[in-house]
Amino acid sequence: MKLSKNLYLSEVTKSRTAKRLGISNEPTKEHLVNLQILAEKIFQPLRDYYNCPIYISSGYRSESLNKAIGGSRSSQHCKGQAIDIDRDGHSLPNNSQIFEYIKNNLEFDQLIWEFGSNTNPDWVHVSYNTNGSQRKQILVAYKDSNNRTKYKSYE
Repeated sequence: MKLSKNLYLSEVTKSRTAKRLGISNEPTKEHLVNLQILAEKIFQPLRDYYNCPIYISSGYRSESLNKAIGGSRSSQHCKGQAIDIDRDGHSLPNNSQIFEYIKNNLEFDQLIWEFGSNTNPDWVHVSYNTNGSQRKQILVAYKDSNNRTKYKSYE
């Protein structure tokens, strides 16, 4: 099933962890609608602008899968409202360019520079709140001295 011109449902539901543990990762009808809106508002504009493949490292997560990977209980991935994009190891655009394009050109709820360095994140988390209210929250994820994930405002 296509969510947009260049995005298939299988790309946002694939999970090695779900497969390995036998966990269903099929979205509900409501979550499927959210994924279609996310594809229309975030994924497809990126794909059209850069005219190259945009790789999703993490998309939809069922509650069981999210629990198995230790994800946040309030993760927008579980609602079909978030994707993680990773273009490392590919030609341009890199993750930093993807991040900047989203920040400067698209409506979004949350945009996170996920770990990495000061010049390029390991991946980019982006969400779109399908109720229409976008926080435009921009964060940087990092590990504290106890190796716990923390977030700070993007500067």
